[in-house]
Amino acid sequence: MPEPLITHRVASRRGLLFGTAAVSAGALLAGCTSNDPKDDDGAPAGNSQPAADDKPGKQVTIGFAGPQADHGWLNAINDNAKNRAKKYSDVTLEITEGSNDTAQQIGQIETLINKKVDVLVILPADGKALTQVGLKAMRAGIPVINLDRIFNTPQAYRCWIGGDNYGMGLNAGHYIGEKLKDTSDARVIELAGLDNLELTKQRTQGFDDALKNYPNIKKVARQAADFTVESGQAKMAQLLQAQSKFDAVWNHDDDQGVGALRAIEQAGRDDFLMVGGAGALSAFEAIKQDNGVLKATVLYPPTMAASAIDLARALGQARGIGGLAEFEIPASLTLYSAVVDKENVDQYMSTGFR
Repeated sequence: MPEPLITHRVASRRGLLFGTAAVSAGALLAGCTSNDPKDDDGAPAGNSQPAADDKPGKQVTIGFAGPQADHGWLNAINDNAKNRAKKYSDVTLEITEGSNDTAQQIGQIETLINKKVDVLVILPADGKALTQVGLKAMRAGIPVINLDRIFNTPQAYRCWIGGDNYGMGLNAGHYIGEKLKDTSDARVIELAGLDNLELTKQRTQGFDDALKNYPNIKKVARQAADFTVESGQAKMAQLLQAQSKFDAVWNHDDDQGVGALRAIEQAGRDDFLMVGGAGALSAFEAIKQDNGVLKATVLYPPTMAASAIDLARALGQARGIGGLAEFEIPASLTLYSAVVDKENVDQYMSTGFR
């Protein structure tokens, strides 16, 4: 599912990125800003960041098609796109209702193609299944910004922008590893997402790779939930019953984390720390209060949709982006999975989604 932000600390991807963030795509997109537009509508998630270039240019019509917003993160994706487009007097946004039905989403995209929009931003419900409609748009002369879930071939998009699922797991593992590095025979568990999704496998792989740096830590259990509050509660209850003692849990998704925290509270457990994933507002608020097990969350920023609008606008106006020397936008941008804990949560609070 979870993550364009600049934190007060910058670390390289090769470093151990405990509670810090690197400069991401949004920094580049904001590089040529002449002022800092205010977020009059109070919209969170990226819109407190400056627009990429507030000097009006050629009028651009951007078509936006995503899946049904049946998850907090997906709803934040839509909000980011709509609110970012409002910041530009030279952008018109044509947005579809969104659907998880492949045929319906293809139909929605074909409608945008027939309207001859200047640029398409597409977050496919299924990247493989929607590759052909991406190709159709490109062949019709409409460049595509492929958002997050990637098409099967680069021929189906001009630019891909999305999150770093492997990096989420890696940074979660390093954060937990540093917290437990002086604990002998430390035990950790994992509450994963949907195992039939590649993103879940990538998050687990990153987590496992990070833990290899800490020989004192052993992962003793793993359960896969399905990104819902109900499943998070049920699967966490099973883990708590099966594991009488452990030191940390990494939960892949803050939405299912709401349920996981309910199960933890019902069990009366507070003998471990928890790290979440994605960047929900509820997680940020719990981290700030610092009176429970949730100590950090690893971002999968829905602000990528705001950056996708910036990229689409630049593409439609035949511009590059601020902070880079090239005349064109990049072919791909991978956003950074920052760790947010009590030290930097205030900076990220405005980006949290419900």
